Amino acid sequence: MTTDAQTGAQAGRTDTYWLEHAWLGTHVEPGVAVEVTGDRITAVRTGTEAPPPGATALRGLTLPGLANAHSHAFHRALRGTVQVGSGTFWTWREVMYGVADRLTPETYHALARAVYAEMALAGITTVGEFHYLHHGPGGTPYADPNAMGEALIQAASDAGVRITLLDTAYVASGLLSETRGEPPNHHQLRFSDGTAQAWAERASSLKERPHARVGAAVHSVRAVPAAQLGVVAQWASERRAPLHVHLSEQTAENDACQAVHGCTPTQLLHDRGVLGARTTGVHNTHLTEEDIGLLGRTATGTCMCPTTERDLADGIGPAVALQRAGSPLSLGSDSHAVIDILEEARAMELNERLRSHTRGHWTAAALLRAATADGHGALGWPDAGTIEAGALADLTTITLDSVRTAGPVPRLGAETAVFAATATDVRHVVAGGRVVVRDGAHALVPDVPSALAEAIAALRE
Repeated sequence: MTTDAQTGAQAGRTDTYWLEHAWLGTHVEPGVAVEVTGDRITAVRTGTEAPPPGATALRGLTLPGLANAHSHAFHRALRGTVQVGSGTFWTWREVMYGVADRLTPETYHALARAVYAEMALAGITTVGEFHYLHHGPGGTPYADPNAMGEALIQAASDAGVRITLLDTAYVASGLLSETRGEPPNHHQLRFSDGTAQAWAERASSLKERPHARVGAAVHSVRAVPAAQLGVVAQWASERRAPLHVHLSEQTAENDACQAVHGCTPTQLLHDRGVLGARTTGVHNTHLTEEDIGLLGRTATGTCMCPTTERDLADGIGPAVALQRAGSPLSLGSDSHAVIDILEEARAMELNERLRSHTRGHWTAAALLRAATADGHGALGWPDAGTIEAGALADLTTITLDSVRTAGPVPRLGAETAVFAATATDVRHVVAGGRVVVRDGAHALVPDVPSALAEAIAALRE
């Protein structure tokens, strides 16, 4: 089904949006008219006191579209179940495997469509999907070896958001030596292509689309033997594609790497050519000072996922030190304990306050940059995340009259958005020139809660 918004964007029609208040990167500007042709912003006019004739009025505070730089869509089915009782990351992982075992391309599409629609309702216009669930039960490839990845790409289109599919190399279940890892367990057979070279051959057949880019990921140094890391790095380098990696999320990973390789995971990745400006380490929680320096000097990014890191009791990563060293920050909802990038931004600052007993490690502007421009940059969309001519036309409007946001109208800063608003305060979303959310309702998925409930229930039957 093609909506009017889709038709307008595809046909190159020019639309005008009037933003009651707009975050322009350094300050809040009242009365901004934004002209959009196709999927691009073509003009931004300030000092516009009232909506121009024919303009769509977006009342509230409009931000650039938010970027969710780290997602595992199927983890959304775990919400409300893995929070029962106690446990560790490793016991949580066993429950996660149970959900992964039951997914098919059809059920994964239904679930991901609903999850990405939930993201759109939260103001997210681009998602980075760290995708490692590649094959059928027992590791048998589907007739289309990329059926699961294609299901995710289609789901993003159906939900009206862009996607960077970070196709993930996952070869082993643990570290053994330079050339070998422990064989995948029976759950992980669905994740593994056998070797990094076989992964590269399969991933090379994925095609990019206007709403979808293809990147690469190393699941972790546990899952790809050191001798094969260069294959993934070269694949990403040849395509100038984003490359992501779970890095030092658990101390057990660090201990195993030291035992086998005599160095930290960060040092190992550096020595094998994985780090660099197009690479993002996800979590980066348990790092040495030398690790932080390496990540900074190579301009390797850091994706923090505070709501997952606290849900799994992983720890608080050294985000302040990483940014000071030169590592750009982005944000992700990871396991989707909640889907709220504003909460991720707020949590990064508040976590640091708890650890340091001081306030003000980042300004609201810096946190919003992580949630917008730098998040999009980490996903290979450097032309998104700002409200300026030439940028992708992504607009996320937060109401200023909810019980959380009511009060003084913002004049200079974006503190209301970062430190008070939540995903439920998002009222309007335009993604690539397409109206995806209007008045808090999804334009393409009529009943997102029901879609989520039905997709999750199908995995429990």
